[in-house]
Amino acid sequence: MSSPLAPARPTRFSLAVRDSATMLRRNLLHARRYPSLTLNLLLTPIMLLLLFVYIFGDTMSAGIGGGRPDRSEYIAYLVPGLLLMTIGSTTVGTAVSVANDMTEGIIARFRTMAIHRGSVLVGHVVGSVLQSIVSVVLVGAVGVAIGFRSTDATVLEWLAAFGLLVLFATALTWIAVGMGLISPNAEAASNTAMPLILLPLLSSAFVPLDAMPGWFRPVAEYQPFTPAIETLRGLLLGTGIGDNGWLAVVWCLGLAVLGYFWSAARFNDDSK
Repeated sequence: MSSPLAPARPTRFSLAVRDSATMLRRNLLHARRYPSLTLNLLLTPIMLLLLFVYIFGDTMSAGIGGGRPDRSEYIAYLVPGLLLMTIGSTTVGTAVSVANDMTEGIIARFRTMAIHRGSVLVGHVVGSVLQSIVSVVLVGAVGVAIGFRSTDATVLEWLAAFGLLVLFATALTWIAVGMGLISPNAEAASNTAMPLILLPLLSSAFVPLDAMPGWFRPVAEYQPFTPAIETLRGLLLGTGIGDNGWLAVVWCLGLAVLGYFWSAARFNDDSK
């Protein structure tokens, strides 16, 4: 019979939280010690933002605005898409990091330790989501510095925009984790995750759907980035979002569930 003064044994949930926090700290320390990959991926949306604003801004805005160039309007149109592209770029680093863990043997070592198995993946996911949000803030700061303003959005719309960014980052991160688990090395993981950077280029991030050729519109319309971009754009600019809101949520939830079960299945496959 145990003494009433004996300390309570930790529950399985508390152990999982503790181990996940440990893995999160490990991944954040790793990212801090090796920031080159994150910085390189962060430079892509920043360079595209500056390129499209200062090189193509007048031409693009004239095409969208019916012949009247207005760079400030194009900045407002462009920034929401680049914010979501930033998330896609950041999660490529997650795929590379997971692939490195798998090929360097640290995952095999974790499997022999008395830790919650899922904590390894949770640490990667939470760490990547935090890095994605920080990257979004940095790109957003560049957007504000060159003229982006969100004066018509309410506090509720700002909160909804933040929630969408977190949800989208979580969904793409689980997909990136699965991509990293199936890749034989870091280089292959980077190539496998390349659609996370290319899909925003094929979306409504740079031009409206109405301005696209008819044969290309389905490619841009029926993918996760376009409804998320249109929703974020509507929230930040205080305009309507139509059906894009629930479409973006459905895409995010579907990708998150798919990525989670895919990643868990691959990670629990001890034959790898």
